[in-house]
Formats: sequence, structure tokens, C-alpha cells
Amino acid sequence: MRKLTGAEVAARLSELPEWQIVDGKLRREFLFDDFVRAFGFMSSLALVAESRNHHPEWSNVYNRVVVEWNTHDVGGLSELDFELAAATDRLAKAG
Repeated sequence: MRKLTGAEVAARLSELPEWQIVDGKLRREFLFDDFVRAFGFMSSLALVAESRNHHPEWSNVYNRVVVEWNTHDVGGLSELDFELAAATDRLAKAG
């Protein structure tokens, strides 16, 4: 795994229009109908993250979940962050 270049990050970010780079992390906020749906989403994402051994930084307040991806081992963003951001989007749409 390696740190992506600025050009690679920009290219990958164009594929995930609802995500943004904040403080060097890939970040998105999700809103759900209620706390139970938000927590269910987090539980599902936790299983995906654990299966890839790559875990998000996140927070939850009632129906709002903020997810941030970055790869500490490379000191920035890696391909895995973008793969998991796309998986995060798929889970949010399914739930």
C-alpha cells in the first residue's frame, strides 16, 4: 500500500462526488431517518472495515454519521481509502 499522489487523489475523488478532503482525510456526512438506521449503517460498515483490516474515524449524533478514511501507515490517502469510501456509499444506499 502506498500514499496516492495529489493527481491520483483528485482523479479518484471525482468518482465520489459526495466526498471531500478535510484535513487530509476522505470525509462524508450521512443522514438517516433515525438513530436506529444510523447505528445499523455503522454496524454494517464496521463488519466491512474489519474484513479489510482498515477502520474509519467516525462520529454519530442521533441520525447523523460522519465517516473519515485515511491510511495512517502511509501518512495520507491510499487506494484502500477510496475503495472503502465507495463501499460506504453502497451500504448507505442499501440501508
